[in-house]
Amino acid sequence: MKRSYPPLPAGFFRRHPAHVLAFGFGAGAIPYAPGTWGTLAALPFCFMLESLSAAQYAVFIAAAFAFGVWLCQLTGGNLGVADHPGMVWDEMVGYWIAVAALPPQWTWWLAAFVLFRIFDIWKPWPISELDRRVHGGVGVMLDDAVAGLFAGVILFAVYLFIAAG
Repeated sequence: MKRSYPPLPAGFFRRHPAHVLAFGFGAGAIPYAPGTWGTLAALPFCFMLESLSAAQYAVFIAAAFAFGVWLCQLTGGNLGVADHPGMVWDEMVGYWIAVAALPPQWTWWLAAFVLFRIFDIWKPWPISELDRRVHGGVGVMLDDAVAGLFAGVILFAVYLFIAAG
């Protein structure tokens, strides 16, 4: 059953810069499939991230995750909805995790997009367990980070298989 949320309060994005970031620069405010739009909002950043070393990328992901915990805790608190579907910073970070070890090619990025969205929407175990048991900003971020990790590991294994073949 789909949950219904009240519309965002007037001037919500002007109240705090964290709201704009938590909503993926506005992508999460699109009323249909906000998580998919939020994942799409992460894509342009991939062009910048591909120039980072593995260590720099890892630091970026850790910082984006920690920052997301704060963003989502604050924004969810201000909305009165701990895990509002419009908060898509978690999808953005999850997608960046999914593409971390993949070649910077549109085919891999598309595969990561699809597989990440599948894991994020279906929430197989242990993602579903994390979603149920971990709350607050950490809970908002953690299930998407694990969904991104699952997608990334599977696609990296496929990549290695193809490269060996």
